[in-house]
Amino acid sequence: MTPDLPAALPELLYLHDPLCGWCYGTSPAINELQAEFAGRLDVSVLCGGMVVGDDTGPIAETWDYLRQSLDEVESVTGVRFGEAFRALGDAGRYRYDSEPPSRAIVAFRQMTQDPARTVAFAHAVQRALFRDGRDLNDVATYEPLLASFGVDAAEFERRWAAPETAQAARQEFAAVARIGVQGFPTAVVRIGEQGYVLARGYQPYEQLRAGLEQLLRETV
Repeated sequence: MTPDLPAALPELLYLHDPLCGWCYGTSPAINELQAEFAGRLDVSVLCGGMVVGDDTGPIAETWDYLRQSLDEVESVTGVRFGEAFRALGDAGRYRYDSEPPSRAIVAFRQMTQDPARTVAFAHAVQRALFRDGRDLNDVATYEPLLASFGVDAAEFERRWAAPETAQAARQEFAAVARIGVQGFPTAVVRIGEQGYVLARGYQPYEQLRAGLEQLLRETV
């Protein structure tokens, strides 16, 4: 008689984009949820492709709108946008494109096979841009981030540049679109074959935690 396999844990899908300021404000709460619900819930991050295709271009094209939103995001979420990022926006030349940082997150996930660490890495990628003003289109930006996770930089660079990684990122964008996401961030809890929307847009940690506790009580 074979032993029963352990039941899969519910999974929180954090649907975000590396260039989404509200996601930058939400990621610390997702990290807190991951820590508090360890052993009860798996957490994964997926990239949505917010700025791709014809929407890509110099940050100058959208900087007036973005700049106006920074103070609101800071006030509501408590995160801070660094002066280096504000200077990047004011200069106007930085190319806003979700694909390169999404490829970085996909490559990291492929190498580590560790969804929990990928959530932390995704937030580190956001901090590199929004706090430190680093260029997410340059693979060198990721090297110091990888060191803290013990990930080989040379293998990461190979994967980041590989066409199959770009294809995997595009497939991820399409998968998020099929879920029916209207904006970022969105948090969906998958329990068996069912999906439950936990949050659309930013919610503070206590609100997310309470909603998640209630959902797990009612469904698990």
